Amino acid sequence: MFKKILVANRGEIALRIQRACRELGIKAVMVYSEADRDAKYVKLADEAVCIGPAPSPLSYLNMPAIISAAEVTDAEAIHPGYGFLSENADFAERVEKSGFTFIGPTPENIRTMGDKVSAKQAMIKAGVPCVPGSDGELPDDPALIKRIAKAIGYPVIIKASGGGGGRGMRVVHTEAALINAVQMTKAEAGAAFGNPAVYMEKYLQNPRHVEIQVLADTFKNAVYLGERDCSMQRRHQKVIEEAPAPGIPRRLIEKIGERCAAACKKIGYRGAGTFEFLYENGEFYFIEMNTRVQVEHPITELITGIDIVRTQIMIAAGEKLPFTQRQVEFKGHAIECRVNAEDPYKFIPSPGRITTWHAPGGPGVRVDTHVYNNYFVPPNYDSMIGKIIAYGDTREQAIARMRTALLETVVEGINTNIPLHQDLMVDSKFMEGGTNIHYLEEWLTHRTPSKR
Repeated sequence: MFKKILVANRGEIALRIQRACRELGIKAVMVYSEADRDAKYVKLADEAVCIGPAPSPLSYLNMPAIISAAEVTDAEAIHPGYGFLSENADFAERVEKSGFTFIGPTPENIRTMGDKVSAKQAMIKAGVPCVPGSDGELPDDPALIKRIAKAIGYPVIIKASGGGGGRGMRVVHTEAALINAVQMTKAEAGAAFGNPAVYMEKYLQNPRHVEIQVLADTFKNAVYLGERDCSMQRRHQKVIEEAPAPGIPRRLIEKIGERCAAACKKIGYRGAGTFEFLYENGEFYFIEMNTRVQVEHPITELITGIDIVRTQIMIAAGEKLPFTQRQVEFKGHAIECRVNAEDPYKFIPSPGRITTWHAPGGPGVRVDTHVYNNYFVPPNYDSMIGKIIAYGDTREQAIARMRTALLETVVEGINTNIPLHQDLMVDSKFMEGGTNIHYLEEWLTHRTPSKR
């Protein structure tokens, strides 16, 4: 087992990884920007190294600074968390060439799965169902592009091969709009991702977003830890997640989970990962794989009792998975609400000082956050300041506990999206379960402001 790990991230995930390290008896080195100097995890660190000023390119995306911090502190491994450099194959390669262990997949796995075209091709070979679409990158010839779209059938969606975070995609309903949409997406992809390549897929009308959590070691053992429903999203950004997914037959989950685990073995995957699917009319369609720990990993931990971050570290240290697929048991229901520092309905970021912070408690309530009274939320990073997770024996109990937890939560000094979560927890369609990925945006358009 490692003696010292450097955590190359910030916020709640940095604190989450630090806790896993402490439980394993590993010293944690925290790197931080000048904006995060007063962060809780920095103050609790065994060692802490400032790697630059607030802007991410000068700190959390600064590969030489992170590698240097690992060298001067004699760390043995680097955990990238999520976001920033967690899915950067060049960083993973640089970490390993510098003599450290990258707590994550191989650089080759990250490259393959980070490119949407190569990822889809790899999944087709591994027997994982995919959305019907173009055979790789779209050509430059407009006539060929039109022919491909006609064969797929409208509506179609144009996606950036190297895209992510909901950017670099356009839905096209008619041939007249097709070529312009392709050109615009290519331009956007080149500017945002440095890769103008795009591909085309059938646009599903009312899908749900369902993902399968996997863990794989270096001994060709792989398991799936069930599914998460992430359909409650706005502009392709997840807002609420839950596990298991309401209303999907277990036999279908088992079937797709087994295929995901088999795909991990086929491509030689290691560590934690998530296969993301669109689900419609009883069918799963692969869209991408996230080669890292997910923001929403706690809900899977609660229904399985498996510590995903701890297991990540154990796998990276060369240990076998401590359980088999047969030993993975699913119990109860869990829901996660992402708490963002933003106006709940205008979605304008709300950085600033938190004058009062009171976290909820009680049976089945977990809060993952790095904030505290008098904490200053910097304007330089993602607006998420924490996650409230509620667990119950049933979905109804989990929702009831979430309502209570949201009511108990006190955040003053800045705006948060807690009022949005409170409204959704009493929405009749959400309570029924099974809403599709368009539901939240439609709900926001037609909602009646709550009286609170």
